[in-house]
Amino acid sequence: MGGIQLKRMAVLTSGGDAPGMNAAIRAVVRTGLEQGCEVFGVEHGYAGLIAGKFIELGARDVGGIIQRGGTMLGSARCPEFRTEEGRTKALRELNQKRIEGLVVIGGNGSQTGANSLAAAGFPVVGVASTIDNDLYGSEITIGVDTALNIALETIDRLKVTASSHQRAMLVEVMGRDCGYLALMAGITGGAEAVLIPEYETQPEEVVREIRRAYERGKPHAIVVVAEGARPNAQGLAQYVKEQGARLGFELRVTILGYSQRGGTPTYFDRYLASRLGAAAVEQLAAGKHGVLVGIQKSEVATTPLAEVMAGKKPLDPRMLELARVLAK
Repeated sequence: MGGIQLKRMAVLTSGGDAPGMNAAIRAVVRTGLEQGCEVFGVEHGYAGLIAGKFIELGARDVGGIIQRGGTMLGSARCPEFRTEEGRTKALRELNQKRIEGLVVIGGNGSQTGANSLAAAGFPVVGVASTIDNDLYGSEITIGVDTALNIALETIDRLKVTASSHQRAMLVEVMGRDCGYLALMAGITGGAEAVLIPEYETQPEEVVREIRRAYERGKPHAIVVVAEGARPNAQGLAQYVKEQGARLGFELRVTILGYSQRGGTPTYFDRYLASRLGAAAVEQLAAGKHGVLVGIQKSEVATTPLAEVMAGKKPLDPRMLELARVLAK
């Protein structure tokens, strides 16, 4: 393939875990070994990097993990890494272990850390992995497909009991700053309304949509709410209670929370993670670093980490309109 001959490389996972991270680790390790490289896993993200928690990984060490959710390497928050002193410690550990390249699997916070290492001159490549799908540089990220399927399965089940009891269900999904999960789950789950952080919604608007669903003769109503929406599910339920709003339906709240992170990765997430993990090693082996590996127009593509940090990935407003139209 050309480029440089990597002798020792490392991989870490950081931030919130996402189904498919293990598949990405597996791809990094086995592709690295194919390149004739020693591969080390860093335990517990940037905290482990600072503490020097490196473990050598062989092909068998990553056997049987492709179907497992979470991350075998672990993840942890690390405020110390945000400081210059913390990053200096991390770089010292990397140099002492003679690591020549690092793969960072994670979302925005993780890639911010990767960018800081790249800015210090260390060869690093990011792999786009976050269930929020809010990372600039990749149209879809590892974990999104699984999280959406978990949300959809729950919505489908809730519809059954909601129809039996003439209820309106407020289903809160993850998404503190980004409404992608809520919007896609709302469209594909047949929701009457979707609330996302990007657009503030007046509670009375949601009340009207639920009431209209009842008046049209629907046996239930589903409202999908991102956790960071204003109002969130609990806030909306409180509004209905305080105002004595007439919905026609009884109202119930279901909060999915971290269950969306813990699912068995789908085919797509395993495939995506395998492609991106392998591509990250190939970038390092070719002497290319300081980039994020992601998917654009169905192909593996790279984006400079500095550009990833500066960019913002907007939601397509046409999808919000589609959710509204299909709710009739």
